[in-house]
Amino acid sequence: MGELPRSGPLAGLRVVELAHIMAGPVCGLMLGDMGAEVIKVEKIDGGDDTRRSVPPAIEGESAAYMMMNRGKRGISLDLKSEDGKAVLRRLLADADVLIENYRAGTMERLGLGYEVLKAEFPALIYCSLSGFGRSGPYAERAGFDLVAQGMSGLMSVTGEGPGRPPMKCGPPVTDITAGILAAMGVLAAYAHRLRTGEGQVVDTSLFEAGITLTYWQSAIALATGIAPGPMGSAHPLNAPYEAFETADGWITIGAANQTNWLRLLGVLGAEDLAGDPRFAANRDRMVNRSALAEALAPHFRRAPSADWLARLEVGGVPAGPVLDVLAMQADPQARAREMVVAVDHARAGRMETLGLPVKFSRTPGRVHGPAPLLGEHSRAILAEVGYDAGQIEDLIARGIVGETTA
Repeated sequence: MGELPRSGPLAGLRVVELAHIMAGPVCGLMLGDMGAEVIKVEKIDGGDDTRRSVPPAIEGESAAYMMMNRGKRGISLDLKSEDGKAVLRRLLADADVLIENYRAGTMERLGLGYEVLKAEFPALIYCSLSGFGRSGPYAERAGFDLVAQGMSGLMSVTGEGPGRPPMKCGPPVTDITAGILAAMGVLAAYAHRLRTGEGQVVDTSLFEAGITLTYWQSAIALATGIAPGPMGSAHPLNAPYEAFETADGWITIGAANQTNWLRLLGVLGAEDLAGDPRFAANRDRMVNRSALAEALAPHFRRAPSADWLARLEVGGVPAGPVLDVLAMQADPQARAREMVVAVDHARAGRMETLGLPVKFSRTPGRVHGPAPLLGEHSRAILAEVGYDAGQIEDLIARGIVGETTA
């Protein structure tokens, strides 16, 4: 599919995205999939740095960029020039939301900080994403997912177990979570604006996003004064709740309550373990978690994964395969839920991308199209905000606005 008419609960909302790499673009992506029109404003000299996150590339276009920016329209601007700032102001005159994830002080140095824009656009929702937030002793620090994972406690609880090197979560979870939290914050601010007409700043960070992912571990630490450590695939509060090796791979077992524990023993043919005092209740199983895993492991190695998954489903025990990313993308549930969808890109052609993870019964959202080429929609966007053909040619000729065609 090419670009589709906007649909979803946010249809009619206009978002200007001054964001790059990941956290800010995730916020724009979520809002766009729910129907908002997202205009991505990129720097004129090369655009979003993710355009250079290669390999892989498809027909010369960064796969990473195309994933994070599908469904958006694009214009490239020289925001260091007064004419470029004037273009941005025209965009903001019709916009509901501005997203930015520049380093602290950048927008202010450009004369585009919130206090300045608020005077011109009092209803504007100004969404700021950063490494550590707009206040506090670390507000000036640059933010990266790896640093945020380390400082938020995530790396201290991720990995094979005690004594092993610290390990980050594979995906950039603080970037992605910050973008989702920002979208949630924008929607809350929009609800406030519908009641009062007032705009405001929405401010979140990678650091805070990482902290929110430690709810269970923080509960343990606050209650005991002891910082939890890494546990591999196991759960800090329930057992058995982890991955087990089978005859030909790995599966996950979620026997996280007494009913499922007893069901699991029946499927395994290990009913004798029900009478073992070490495993009588969840409290006992947590204290003796290593012994529990050792007692269960030989049973799972007797048969291949598919056999166990079939038996566990019949037995009512939550379980699943450990899929690689390609297998996940091919999974019939992922396809049925439209989590992998096709778009037609101006250069890359027909390609697949990830879909919207939130479904609406009355106002369904969707991926509305591919990612833009750098400045692909510059002319159309300028015309929409009142520039005539001669003015558009002049802005492009003087390098204030950039454009790219397929």
